[in-house]
Amino acid sequence: MPLAAEHYYFVDEAETTNKKRPPMILIHGAGGNHLSWPPQIRRMADERIYAPDLSGHGKSEGLGRHSIDAYADDVIAFMKELNIRAAVVAGISMGSAVALTMALKYPKKILGLGLLGAGAKLRVAPSILETAGNPNTFESAVDIINVNCFSADAPQNLLQLSKQQLMEARPPVLLGDFLACNEFDVTGQLEQIKIPTIIVCGAEDKMTPVKYSEFLQHEIASSQLHVVENAGHLVMAEQPDTVADLLKHFLDDLPPRTRKKKERIISDGEAGPVQQAGSKLTDRS
Repeated sequence: MPLAAEHYYFVDEAETTNKKRPPMILIHGAGGNHLSWPPQIRRMADERIYAPDLSGHGKSEGLGRHSIDAYADDVIAFMKELNIRAAVVAGISMGSAVALTMALKYPKKILGLGLLGAGAKLRVAPSILETAGNPNTFESAVDIINVNCFSADAPQNLLQLSKQQLMEARPPVLLGDFLACNEFDVTGQLEQIKIPTIIVCGAEDKMTPVKYSEFLQHEIASSQLHVVENAGHLVMAEQPDTVADLLKHFLDDLPPRTRKKKERIISDGEAGPVQQAGSKLTDRS
């Protein structure tokens, strides 16, 4: 895996990629890494996809961060080193908080937002904060987190794989992630976001229930909401093909980068609705 701004990252860029289409950066959640994103999303046809391991995660060195702002700044530094002027940023759970923060702090760098398992604030249960950082209670914390990330009918092998990935995280890093999530709150700032946004939530999400996504859709002007059936918090893990299709259509509907600024401002007021099989769509313009 290549390295940029001290972040190891996965990159997929087909020879036929249209250079006028913006790249997409995928940001994993708490305790995750680039493998949190299934191949259907990491390897979308004809797209440039980057999936970094955040500080202290996966193959990246470091101790992790204790604030969402710090992670957002890290991703901006990652983009700068790779000469990525602007990108579409998609995040899951904590990664969605990073994406939202990037859109608020660096709006010119963000051409579109993908928010999965997201919320304007991400409070963490005190029991998790008390146990996630302790090596003696780490596995029990992981078990509680993991079972709540999936729908009731999720296959056991998927739960086992997810637990295995979480167990690879160091306890202090996972605790730092949850502390960052617990302090995150952009409830009063969402109206500042004017860029096209797709919000995807599993119908059985216990960590960030559908009402969290509905609030985001209500507050972000140029946004569309998809509720995916038979999926929990890690919606892209349970329904990878559906989520990949949603993100692909979202990229297709973005204004071409060659359009003049005036034209982009006009199109930013329009949300491109997409209805997919197995999902429920609410569109706000």
